[in-house]
Parts: sequence; structure tokens; C-alpha cells
Amino acid sequence: MITILASVICLVEGYLLGSLNFSIMVSRLFKGEDIRNFGSKNAGMTNILRTYGKKYAVMVGVGDFCKGVCAVFIGRLIFSLMGVTLFDAGYAAGAAALLGHLFPLYFGFKGGKGVLTGLGVVLTLSPLSFAIIVLLELPLLYFTRIVSLASVTGAILYPIVTCVVHILQRRPFILDTVFSVALAGVVLYMHRANIKRLLSGTEYRFGQDKKKQ
Repeated sequence: MITILASVICLVEGYLLGSLNFSIMVSRLFKGEDIRNFGSKNAGMTNILRTYGKKYAVMVGVGDFCKGVCAVFIGRLIFSLMGVTLFDAGYAAGAAALLGHLFPLYFGFKGGKGVLTGLGVVLTLSPLSFAIIVLLELPLLYFTRIVSLASVTGAILYPIVTCVVHILQRRPFILDTVFSVALAGVVLYMHRANIKRLLSGTEYRFGQDKKKQ
């Protein structure tokens, strides 16, 4: 019973924390607008960067990333305080935070695509996997200037890197791999329109334009 209660608390805290969409909050607080009405219509850092500039994009990036980290940390703390050790609470809290980012309770259930929040979750669950993915994706982002390409390929790499890292470290890998496949699947699904544009060669590259659409 205590495990069920602790799990529910983790899911709720993760979802409520994830629902704090910093793109929407920053655009409303500093511009009096809703970012979902401009650019790509997506409530994410990339659209904030294109629409409002670097300063606001940094605010959003830090906020969305940190809420993924905090969700996992708080979830683990809840399990620790309640004496539950059946599984890593980070998985439940992290998944709930991602769900909250995609479908935020406070903003009409229309949020972002979950990349930065997912990265925050990955960092907390597996720092080594996070470091490998970032080191592989940064050069790709630098040379192509296509954020969605880095996001999509990073999502594809995540389950592979997770599985390999856990096997090399001789750690149980099934739960971690299943979670990584699920998280990657969600990110890829949210980028389905971007994938179509990537395949057709029409995806946006930074430097093309910075005007509101």
C-alpha cells in the first residue's frame, strides 16, 4: 500500500512540475503574449529563440531542463522518506514531468515537445548517457543549425546508448532501456511534422529568418 501511495505522489508531483511550461510563462510575463500564437506555434525554447531572442530562450531552456532534474530528484526523495525501494522513483516522476510538459494542466493541455525536460530527466537518471548523447549531438547541431535534427537523432540514440552503457557497467538494463525507448518514442512522435520537413529538405535552419510568422 505504501508503495502505491508513494508512486501516486511521485506521479502527481512530476506532472504538476512538468506542467510549468516556461515558454508560455516567459512570453506572457515579459511580452504579454502567448508564444503558441507565433512562429512554429510550439511552446518550446527554439520557438522562443526565433521569436524573442537569446535572453528569453536561455530563461526557458534553463527552466524546462531544471524541472526535469527536479522532478526526478523530488521523486527519489519521496521514495526515500517513505521507505520505498521497489524501483527507482525517477522513472515515474520523470515520465510524469514529460507528460506535464506535453500536456500542461495550467495552460490548456497544449505544451511543448519535451526535449529539454527529457534531457533533464536523462541527466539525473544516467549522467554518462546524457554526456555521450550531448557530445554526439552538439557537433551535428553546430554544423547543420537544425535543432529538430539534433532532437530526433538524439532521441534515436538514447535507447542505444542507455543499453550499451548499462551492459558495459554490468548493471541491470531492461527497465532503463524500456524507459528510454518509451521516452524516445514520445519525443519522435512529437517531432513527426519536423521529420516530414527533414525528409523533404524544408526544415528550418537557424539564420534563415527571425520574423514572427
